[in-house]
Amino acid sequence: MRTPAGRDCKHYYEDFHRGRNIQECRLAKENLDSKRWHPTDCAKCRVPDILNANASPDLALTLTIRSKLLGFVRVLDITATCLRHRIPVPDPYVGCPECAKARTDGLDLFRKALEGTDD
Repeated sequence: MRTPAGRDCKHYYEDFHRGRNIQECRLAKENLDSKRWHPTDCAKCRVPDILNANASPDLALTLTIRSKLLGFVRVLDITATCLRHRIPVPDPYVGCPECAKARTDGLDLFRKALEGTDD
């Protein structure tokens, strides 16, 4: 769904049908340690960029909104975890390093099969 910042995000939800006034980020709503989400948070959120860069179904994102500088500045912390290997992902744009190794091993086998070598 399109966010108030104009980008598509699968975690954003809004409903203005027949007088309803619902806007929420379901990713921030799941985290109980997070502050309450505001529509202006979408402008500085990196989640839509991460989802566009990495389409892995095993990537789990956690969004934590916290206040800084006497509550005047809101900081959005995003952590990523691989559900398959149960490890934290250092760069969510790239993805899980263990999943990447598994993919390259499979590609090496495919490349060797195409070349016809028995290494």
